[in-house]
Amino acid sequence: MLEEHLLQDGYRKYAGEAIDVFFSAEKCEHSGNCVRGNSAVFDVNRKPWILADNASADEVAAVIDTCPSGALQYIRKEG
Repeated sequence: MLEEHLLQDGYRKYAGEAIDVFFSAEKCEHSGNCVRGNSAVFDVNRKPWILADNASADEVAAVIDTCPSGALQYIRKEG
């Protein structure tokens, strides 16, 4: 399962209603695409810094798809 693989690789899970976001600090290159892409979801000055429900699953996925390092991943929930 993808989620188990991500967690084993050191990603931290940020659960949402429609999408779960996974982040690896080790892989992060600090490009800032996430924060610039949607500061309502990604805000480094907040804990937790990722709030997956602050935008639609499509919006969250679109921002994560711009991550150049692969530090951000996502799994959409069915239903």
